[in-house]
Amino acid sequence: MKKNKGFVAEFRKFITRGNVMDMAVGVIMGGAFTSIVTSLNEDLLTPILGLFGGTDFSYLSVKLGSGENAPLLKYGNFITAVINFLITAFVIFMIIKGLNMVSDKFKKKEEEKPASTKICPYCQSEINIKAVKCPHCTSDVE
Repeated sequence: MKKNKGFVAEFRKFITRGNVMDMAVGVIMGGAFTSIVTSLNEDLLTPILGLFGGTDFSYLSVKLGSGENAPLLKYGNFITAVINFLITAFVIFMIIKGLNMVSDKFKKKEEEKPASTKICPYCQSEINIKAVKCPHCTSDVE
């Protein structure tokens, strides 16, 4: 009985940790994002691409064999899935690229601050940039 309480408590601790909750939110958001990309592809891009190809990709298929029960190879659905994947990958790439640009701008602002310290060439201690004598080794510093 005591082991079950320990197991349940351990499971409760695991499931309420931040990483698991973040993952759950990510999966839910991924599902919502997938429906947006699918709609973008099916409702906007496929009809536009259909103008150039003369057909809608989702209806492209080849009948393998003859008769009523012959298998149907729906390669149009595969093309649609590949387009969905490429659109999703591109959108995620653009989001990450945008986040990296914003992050780099903040890093540049931090790097642009003038240095307030320098390294003593004799004892390698960090000293004030205006110091002419090292407070650690008392050497003259230019």
